[in-house]
Amino acid sequence: MQKVYLDNAATTPVREEVIVRMQEALAGCFGNPSSTHGFGRTAKTAIEQARKNIAKYLNAHPSEIIFTSGGTEADNMIIRSAVRDLGIRTIITSKIEHHAVLHTAEEMVKEYGISLHFVDLDPMGNPQMDHLEQLLDSDQTKKLVSLMHINNEIGNAIDIEAISHLCKAKDAYFHSDTVQSIGHYPWDVAQTPIDFMTAAAHKFHGPKGIGFAYIRKNSGLKPLIFGGSQERGYRAGTEPFHNIVGLEEAFLKAYDNLEEERAYVSGLKKYFIEKLEASLPEAKFNGLSGDMDQSTYTLVNVCLPFPEDKALMLLFHLDLKGIACSKGSACQSGSNGSSHVLKEILSEEDMKKPSLRFSFSKFNTREEIDYVVGVLSDFSRN
Repeated sequence: MQKVYLDNAATTPVREEVIVRMQEALAGCFGNPSSTHGFGRTAKTAIEQARKNIAKYLNAHPSEIIFTSGGTEADNMIIRSAVRDLGIRTIITSKIEHHAVLHTAEEMVKEYGISLHFVDLDPMGNPQMDHLEQLLDSDQTKKLVSLMHINNEIGNAIDIEAISHLCKAKDAYFHSDTVQSIGHYPWDVAQTPIDFMTAAAHKFHGPKGIGFAYIRKNSGLKPLIFGGSQERGYRAGTEPFHNIVGLEEAFLKAYDNLEEERAYVSGLKKYFIEKLEASLPEAKFNGLSGDMDQSTYTLVNVCLPFPEDKALMLLFHLDLKGIACSKGSACQSGSNGSSHVLKEILSEEDMKKPSLRFSFSKFNTREEIDYVVGVLSDFSRN
């Protein structure tokens, strides 16, 4: 049985160079970075070098990079701290954000009594700029806008430049969950007036359990975790040195090879779309995921023309055939509910059909896509 991994939006295989770097760190650099002796200083120096290297590619200041356990912690830290420390009384977001943003915003309503507004979406799932502007102008409260750059389920890419400049013009803070875009798109925070961003290493061939928050200098945020002065005081606790250098290695490899790997993965996505349309012409691509220009090059989300009774067996069948994909965010896999993203953009009829997310990486091949489309085609006939 062939094994095909097309669930890279959930997590990616770790690069060999990253594994080697982490092994070297675990074996030879075990000192506590907060210790003042040579073992500790060696680890601390490497952490600060990683911070500088990451900041360089984002055109940020090293002090603006704060290492976290991943994107979820970074989203929570930013949203919670913004409400507590910056006097945010209104959060504006969308109903198709990652739950790390949605659930945190909802909790802020319960805990602090803030207002929560959702920007209207067009039929394809993109935020309506005119409605966003109306929400920003609706009252004089301090506002935080939180809109993800790349949607993790349908792949839509928002106009982050336009949104960031609109927020700046309206004197609102702008946070973006960029977990699906950092490592896949170039960034220049000096040109894009974004206040807060988040990243997770395992989305660009790094280890799990490590990511970072970009927090613009002099933002006024204060720590949520107390107990030490690590991470500029934002996040107390001994730094996971091996994970940080693993993140750094994955980050540098992603950007050093960005154009080459982007071209290759884009080619895989285009090939998948062409093959699927030829084999299953009634299939529909959800959101803008079938548009090579308006969605990320790393994934497609497709509504397949199978009846409801067959839909129940589809993921199980694909798994038996060695194919890994998903019906939505991996963070929702324990839930019996349908995708909250697709509910916002699909008709009731299409919601009864199976929708699957296939996501690609540099480790995939056209031969694997041939196999997956062949399995889907056979399933449709049986």
